[in-house]
Amino acid sequence: MVVDDVALSRAVSHALRHEPWRYELELDREGWTPVDQLLLALRERGGDWAAVDRAAVRRMMAAASKQRFELDGDRIRARYGHSLAGRIELVPGLPPPRLFHGTAPATVPVIRTQGLRPMGRQYVHLSADVETARSVGQRKSGRPVLLTVDAAAAAAAGIVFYRGNDRVWLADAIPPDHLEPLA
Repeated sequence: MVVDDVALSRAVSHALRHEPWRYELELDREGWTPVDQLLLALRERGGDWAAVDRAAVRRMMAAASKQRFELDGDRIRARYGHSLAGRIELVPGLPPPRLFHGTAPATVPVIRTQGLRPMGRQYVHLSADVETARSVGQRKSGRPVLLTVDAAAAAAAGIVFYRGNDRVWLADAIPPDHLEPLA
């Protein structure tokens, strides 16, 4: 039986980003857990997951348009998107000079005064390109507002950035003075 990549991605996301305790998984401080423990937890749920194996996980990761997960030998983790109470520690990185953020028009007045905040996640999610920011923003509004983040100035001012993947960068918060509407 072939495991559906999209369904597997959703299940792995849930297990690694949101409720690892429901799968009896323990994540280390960087979000890693043994692949074998994840596979066992999924198999114990039965149904579509009875036959899940490492090959299915690798196939799911290769087929994904977003690089949500990372494999390192016998360990796996979600790269970003955690809503866990405990903070996942990431390695700081130097972002490109400009990043982007897509949002609903109704949130712009608050963003102009308070900047970007994690809003229930561990980090603010930023996009490396306009297309990704637009796609993210369209999940919130049919006509999203796109903001440019002066990441070079923010980094120079002491804002720490973390690389989620090729298209996603993370930060604790972005003050309003580093944000501009996309021209």
